[in-house]
Amino acid sequence: MDLDRPNIEEYLTTDSIHKPHEKLLLRDLLDISPTLTEAAGAIIDDSFTRCFKSNPPEPWNWNVYLFPLWCFGVVVRYGILFPVRVLVLTVGWIIFLSSFIPVHFLLKGNDKCRRKLERYLVELICSFFVASWTGVVKYHGPRPSIRPKQVFVANHTSMIDFIVLEQMTAFAVIMQKHPGWVGLLQSTILESVGCIWFNRSEAKDREIVARKLREHVQGVDNNPLLIFPEGTCVNNHYTVMFKKGAFELGCTVCPIAIKYNKIFVDAFWNSRQQSFTMHLLRLMTSWAVVCDVWYLEPQNLKPGETAIEFAERVRDIISVRAGLKKVPWDGYLKYSRPSPKHTEQKYASIPSFIVISQLQTIFLFFVCVCSYTCKNSEICNAGTGHDLLLGFWHF
Repeated sequence: MDLDRPNIEEYLTTDSIHKPHEKLLLRDLLDISPTLTEAAGAIIDDSFTRCFKSNPPEPWNWNVYLFPLWCFGVVVRYGILFPVRVLVLTVGWIIFLSSFIPVHFLLKGNDKCRRKLERYLVELICSFFVASWTGVVKYHGPRPSIRPKQVFVANHTSMIDFIVLEQMTAFAVIMQKHPGWVGLLQSTILESVGCIWFNRSEAKDREIVARKLREHVQGVDNNPLLIFPEGTCVNNHYTVMFKKGAFELGCTVCPIAIKYNKIFVDAFWNSRQQSFTMHLLRLMTSWAVVCDVWYLEPQNLKPGETAIEFAERVRDIISVRAGLKKVPWDGYLKYSRPSPKHTEQKYASIPSFIVISQLQTIFLFFVCVCSYTCKNSEICNAGTGHDLLLGFWHF
C-alpha cells in the first residue's frame, strides 16, 4: 500500500461508505456543516433580492465637457419642467374635484349614469397624472371592454402601473390598503369604480377579498377587474410567482405585459426605501416616463390543468412578451426577511466555526495516520482510531 495515499475506506464503517451507484445530493453536501447551509441560503437570498433592487444609473457627467450639460439638464428639469408639471397636476385636480363631488352626491338616484361619469373622471385624473411625468405610453392590442366573467392580470413594478392602465380603461383593482393621502383616495374616489382593498397582515381579509372577487366577476355592469398576482412590486427585470387566487375564479384571464424603458428614469418603486410621494416627485423631476403596454390574448383553464399550472402559463406569456426573467420565488418573502440583528449574529459565529473546522480537519488527519500505524504494527487496539475520531468529532 502507498503510505502517502492510504486507503481511508478501511477505517470507515460499511454504513458510512456510499455505494458507487448512489448519487451525492446537494443536501448531503450541505449536511457537512451549518456554515455551508448558511452560505447556500445566502446565495439563494441574493438571487431573490435582485428582484427588488433598483439599479442606479451610471454617471455620465465625468469630465469637463459633459458636466456643464448635466448642470443645464438639472436646471431644466427642476426649474422649468417640474413647476409646469405641478401646475398641470394642480389644474387636473381642480377639474376633477369640481366635477366628481357634484356627480357623486347629486346623482345617487341614477346609479348607471353616476358610475359612467365617475368612470370617465377617474380616467381623466389618471391622464393628468401621466401628463405630469411627461408619460410616453404606447398601447398594443385591443382596448379592454366591460364583460362578465373575465379578469385582467399584469406584472407589477410600481403603483403607477395602475395609473398607466387606468387612463385607458377604468379598472377595478385589487390593492393593498395604504396609509396617508393614498389611503384617502382609495377609500373615497377609487371605491367608486369598484376597487377592493386588503391588508396583508390580516388573515381574515383573504376570505373577504376572495368572496368579493367572485361577486365582482359575475356582475354584468361592473368595471373590468385588474389584479397584480405577484403581490408586490418587482424591478421590471424579473417576474416572481403569481398567486393562484386570480386563476381560481373560473373565468377568462386576460394577460397584460408592462415594460418600462429606463433611458430617462427607473419606474420601479421600492416601498422600503421611499414613500410613494417621493417616488412621484422623482418621476416628475425626470425627463419622461416611457413604457409599453401589451394587451395579450385571453387565456382559459385547460382540461386537467390546475390553478397553479394556469398561473405559471400566464406568467410565461407575460414574461416572454415583456422580456422579463422568471424566478421561482414568492414575492411575499420580501416582507418576512430576517432582522439585521439576526444576520449580524450569524456573521459573528463564522470565524469561530472556521477555527473549529480547521482543528477537526487536523485531528481527523492525525487519527487516520495513527489508526493506520496501529493497524500495521498490531500494537494498538483496532477500535482505537475509530474511538478517538468519534470522541473528538462529538467534542
